[in-house]
Amino acid sequence: MYNEVKLEKGMYHLANKSFLQALEEADPSAQYAQTGIAKLDAYERQLKRFDIRVNGAFCDRVEKFFTTTESAVLFPEFVRRAVVQGMEEAVLSDMTAVVSRSESNRYQGCALSDAEAYTTTEAGEELPASAIMESDNVVTLVKYGRLVKASYEAVRQQRLDVFALMLRRVGRQLADSVVSQAVSVLKTACAGNALAKAGGTLAYSDLAALYGRFNSCNLNTVLASPAVMAEILVMNQMLEASSKETTEIRLPFGARLIKCAQLDNQTVLGLDKDFALEQIQSSDVVLETDKLIDRQLDCIAISVNIGFRTLIDGAVQMLTL
Repeated sequence: MYNEVKLEKGMYHLANKSFLQALEEADPSAQYAQTGIAKLDAYERQLKRFDIRVNGAFCDRVEKFFTTTESAVLFPEFVRRAVVQGMEEAVLSDMTAVVSRSESNRYQGCALSDAEAYTTTEAGEELPASAIMESDNVVTLVKYGRLVKASYEAVRQQRLDVFALMLRRVGRQLADSVVSQAVSVLKTACAGNALAKAGGTLAYSDLAALYGRFNSCNLNTVLASPAVMAEILVMNQMLEASSKETTEIRLPFGARLIKCAQLDNQTVLGLDKDFALEQIQSSDVVLETDKLIDRQLDCIAISVNIGFRTLIDGAVQMLTL
């Protein structure tokens, strides 16, 4: 049962296994399927075990994690989850088709050669071929990191929900810097075949022309800077198609319109989000867990290694303004 699991620092350092995976192995969620805590994962069950409330009206303070040596082991995962939550709130997930793991900081994926036409074939003739082969391009992953300075004495009396909010903000800002790399990769992929706007100002007809650039792929995501997005939102076609039934902003032809502060005011990117971009990571968010457990919070080092590559030709198109 969850209240009998032995918590120790070494659970963060197991080969090819995260702390949560180590907890789940020691305390499988399946055994709680028909109980009142079925919705909790193994980590959340440990919070319950030590009565650590991380949100709500009776939220605890940071020092609650350090009541015992075992409960202190849970603190790095609390920090990691807050940072990851912030990272997931960035627009990265709106532009990424797939997330791949790499054992090193150099990644060589596969590529699809699909030049032959998809047509009918007469009896006895060889079928047209598609080839999936190793890509010619190697992606070098880039390290993104942040040093958060916060002594234990300074934060021990802070509410956990407020402390998590600060970490969440760091995570979102960190993800925003990662998005800049993703935008650069997408722009490079179609820089030689960009569509220019027709008139002096951006018009809905320019967006329609961008839509017309997609042949075997579908335009389902449009990325624009805040300023350009504001121009699009006041177009008559957008006002006529607006609906109060959803919080998503969609163009009349169905594509989601996403605000991307990392784009300049001279570029609009159109994506088939399902086929455009691959995100590669060599690890999850990395923390110096032992220091956190020992209350050495003076510097919380947070880092992640990430790279990007485009996947399918024609899945990203660019409109220049």
